[in-house]
Amino acid sequence: MPIPVDRLSDPAVRAFVAAVNAHDRQAFRAALTPDATMSDDGSDRDLEDWAEREIFDSRGHLDVESEKGDGRDLIARYRNDTWGEMRTRWHFVVEDGRISRFETGQA
Repeated sequence: MPIPVDRLSDPAVRAFVAAVNAHDRQAFRAALTPDATMSDDGSDRDLEDWAEREIFDSRGHLDVESEKGDGRDLIARYRNDTWGEMRTRWHFVVEDGRISRFETGQA
């Protein structure tokens, strides 16, 4: 049973997941610091390009299964129209209430 988004522990992570699931570009950018970075399966990616491809253009969606590390480490089922569904891990670095980096990959 997924954890409801409004029950996620960390407010910045909660805002990120809500924005992804709503496909809300403005809320997604607001959840991140202006210089935020990310990696996918251990390789740094261009965040804007990755988000367009993996979230917005392909209708990405996160169903969080578990959280650790004060809510900054998630295991989630991630699905989009490109790759289907897979079990993923997410790690977030939060600074001043916004995400400055996230790392994701298959769990």
